[in-house]
Amino acid sequence: MESEDTQSLQNKNPERDISKGKLPLEEKSTPDPLKKQTKELAPLILEKSKNIPTQEEQNFFNLALKDLQLSRKKLEKELEELSIKKVQIEKELKSSFSGQSDAIARKVKGFQEYLTGALQDLAQSAEQLELIVPPVIVKPSPLDENKKIESTTEKELILAISDTFKPDENLIRSSFSQFLQQPDFYADPWKLRRSLESNDIEMLEDWFFNMGGRGAQPSRGNRSKNVLVTAAIIAILGELYGEQFQTLILASQPERLGEWRRGLQDALGLNREDFGPNSGIVLFERSDGLVERADRLEERGELPFIIIDASEINVEIPILQFPIWLAFAGSPNEIFEEDELI
Repeated sequence: MESEDTQSLQNKNPERDISKGKLPLEEKSTPDPLKKQTKELAPLILEKSKNIPTQEEQNFFNLALKDLQLSRKKLEKELEELSIKKVQIEKELKSSFSGQSDAIARKVKGFQEYLTGALQDLAQSAEQLELIVPPVIVKPSPLDENKKIESTTEKELILAISDTFKPDENLIRSSFSQFLQQPDFYADPWKLRRSLESNDIEMLEDWFFNMGGRGAQPSRGNRSKNVLVTAAIIAILGELYGEQFQTLILASQPERLGEWRRGLQDALGLNREDFGPNSGIVLFERSDGLVERADRLEERGELPFIIIDASEINVEIPILQFPIWLAFAGSPNEIFEEDELI
């Protein structure tokens, strides 16, 4: 009885036997080879399962492939359109250049043939005409008579201009003799307070009696001598015309006009009030203003006396219409020195 009880207790408590190093009979059996093989193949199966794409990845690949296919189709379509355009452009070029040039050449050739035929017909018709040469009768032209009349009037005008100051020759020559004497520093204003040289008197005689008070004379060498000669002319014109004339001086630089003003003040005993639009002497830098002033003086019945500085290379044509003017012609050295001073 006791042996059976002990055996039943052992069967009920197998863990107790395991703790003591004893296993039951069933567990002491040999291991299964299938289990061992599954353990060895498990990591390989995991790696292959990782390499197999999922459903989402497959869908993404399909979309990308569709996009590439669509873009390829678009490019092929564009290439076809460009090739068609190329063919059209080549056709247009051929039709516009080569074709039209041939047509134009044919038209020109036809027109040329037409002209040659027309000219030949014209030459034949001209040969058949009987031309009679009429006698040439030369008659004197009325223009020749007008030229003769104009030449005679020009001579009369030249004589009249040179005789402008002939009636006052005695008064002018007496003034010349006074200018050769000692200077009168206390003379009245608008009278010459300086003396002249004999060559200056010769120049004044030529200007008054041969040129009639209008023309150009060579410069006296510098501006101060030109101012002195001009002052002598102003003094004589003052004796002849009184206050019915005005002196207009043209010089293109303010410095030159300043020399003219100071020189005339010293030679004629003038003040600054004697220079201005309402005075006896007016200074100008431009010729257009001078011409306008001279026109106004003539409209009022007064006489403009125009002086042109030696530095002025050209004389404006409107100035030549006035009755009394004097232009000093500067020498090349004098003009060069003036340019160097500027």
